[in-house]
Amino acid sequence: MKKAAATRINILEKAFELIYVKGYKTTSIDDIIATTEVTKGAFYYHFKNKDEMGLAIINELMKPSLQKSFMDPLKTDAPPLEAIYNLIHHLLIEEKFLKVEYGCPVANFASEMSPWNADFNTALNEITAEWTKLMVASIEKGKKNGTVRKNVNAKQVTMFVMSGYWGVRNFGKLENSRGPYLLYLKQLKDYLDTLKA
Repeated sequence: MKKAAATRINILEKAFELIYVKGYKTTSIDDIIATTEVTKGAFYYHFKNKDEMGLAIINELMKPSLQKSFMDPLKTDAPPLEAIYNLIHHLLIEEKFLKVEYGCPVANFASEMSPWNADFNTALNEITAEWTKLMVASIEKGKKNGTVRKNVNAKQVTMFVMSGYWGVRNFGKLENSRGPYLLYLKQLKDYLDTLKA
């Protein structure tokens, strides 16, 4: 990797870590420069402004990472309802990167920036639309192969599971505890069991 590309990635990774902990609006360019130990000139060589850097974080770091952790597990041959439960369990309990006290980075970005920045809203919507599409497709596959009841509305189930996931991330953040996660997972399992054929 060339030096300029390595510097750009370093800025994005360190900025993302800061933003995940502090929030986007309260993280300044000076904070990012101090953490990355690059010059102001180097920062502005790679990004015109903070928002351009924020979009790069979403598109170049978050999307590939979320593809691997949020979406690829839905592309397995496992029964869909089991795959959905295992995915949510992994994200809440096992995934080391996602910290209880800081919540979900996508949800954080969405709640903090979507109302104020149309470009952020579009980029974040692309991520959630892809996750929605994959979960719906997984449930539809289960309906076809006989593991999910035929009368199940895949889009409604997906919205329910995803909104529960984002909501319980906030409860965990407020309490700084995985306790809410365990309650949600128990109810999620009971709910998904009712959808089985």
